[in-house]
Amino acid sequence: MELQNTLINMTYTDNKIAEIQNWLKENLYEERYIHSLGVMEAAVELAEMFNLDVEKARITGLLHDAAKCFSNEKLLEIIHSNIPDVQDCELLNYKTLHAPVSAYLAKEKFGINDKEILDAIRWHTLGRCQMTDFEKIIFLADKIEARTRDAEFRQQCLDVLKEEKGLDKALFKCFEATIKSLVDRRLAICHITIDVYNELLDIVTE
Repeated sequence: MELQNTLINMTYTDNKIAEIQNWLKENLYEERYIHSLGVMEAAVELAEMFNLDVEKARITGLLHDAAKCFSNEKLLEIIHSNIPDVQDCELLNYKTLHAPVSAYLAKEKFGINDKEILDAIRWHTLGRCQMTDFEKIIFLADKIEARTRDAEFRQQCLDVLKEEKGLDKALFKCFEATIKSLVDRRLAICHITIDVYNELLDIVTE
């Protein structure tokens, strides 16, 4: 019976992956769709590395940017109408608006009710303090997937992952790069991201 249930779950997951891929092909620009495939692959890679749920990682990686190509007006409309827990600071930078909306789509359009999956999608741009390992690998997968991200930065992170506290160190490296990029472009930085940076700094330097 246990084996039968496992096979049923795998079939369900494969069918869900196909459903999501078909929708993403129609609703994302080609490069963003390719990126989403890359994040799915990187999420699986990292899930295997850290003994986390591979099938959840597949779906989460694929869905993380589901709303990325919505207009800012549509993203804000969905947030204001349906996602009351979004904080004002999350609205400072239009590049992060898609994260809560992608989590909303995962639940409302694709029937994903797993909190671990929804939270990982929700926080894959800003991060948050006390992130779970699953949230961390999705955040990291978004930055180091092999299809569209910088190969040198990817390798640097993969090398860091081999060290003690490797996951936190690689995550810290991503937050360093993200904050520097935001400063260089004179874009607003949500205090949530700063809080995560400070938390990770304490961890990697203790």
